[in-house]
Amino acid sequence: MSEIETLNIPELKVGEDTTVQDSVYARLRNAIMIGTIEPGTHLTMRGLAEAMGLSPTPVREAVRRLSSENAIEILPNRRMAVPEMTLGRFEELVALRIVLETHAAERSLPYVSDIIIQQLQSLDDDMDQALRDEALDQLTILNLEFHRVLYSINPNQVSLPAIESVWLQLGPFQRQVVKRVNEFYKIDRHKEILSALRSRNVAALLIATESDIREGISRSGRSLLTRKSEGHLLA
Repeated sequence: MSEIETLNIPELKVGEDTTVQDSVYARLRNAIMIGTIEPGTHLTMRGLAEAMGLSPTPVREAVRRLSSENAIEILPNRRMAVPEMTLGRFEELVALRIVLETHAAERSLPYVSDIIIQQLQSLDDDMDQALRDEALDQLTILNLEFHRVLYSINPNQVSLPAIESVWLQLGPFQRQVVKRVNEFYKIDRHKEILSALRSRNVAALLIATESDIREGISRSGRSLLTRKSEGHLLA
């Protein structure tokens, strides 16, 4: 199978004033963040350009930016790859998620309104439906949007770029983990987050946010990587 047949780079809606270079970057970044390109996938500039129906020039700039964000690894043979996940790197990224996202959630709490809570509730309802439909790509997109909406409420926030950088590095591996979401994610922590927001309970919000990360990716991800290190294939 050729590279163009195996690459899945979904279309992404952008603003009318977005440049071609920024549009290509956003589209490729989104594909990596939601995990439609698997860890270890080898890439070429030509293959990426063909998959997106573009010339190599804007793709080259997007790749440069994504490599600086550790989302694409430049290999010695002039090829590229989405980095494989290791247990040590995974643990570091999860720890960063917990620190950054509990901070962002706490700082957003004073700005939460009933309208925002309803928006988050609607996203959570859509996630429930996506889970029932086993629409895993949609589930991932909605999950990121749920957290992005919450953290963006704070008008003074500066942590979201750092949070999205961690999401970007975890994205391809998290897409493998989400296949086993029902095995490890027994309690819907988003509903606990919503309850904490309604009661303006900061302690409950921090606990629910950390539990959401630990149960949503940490336990299942550690299990998969441990199996891999022991010589088993990822399921």
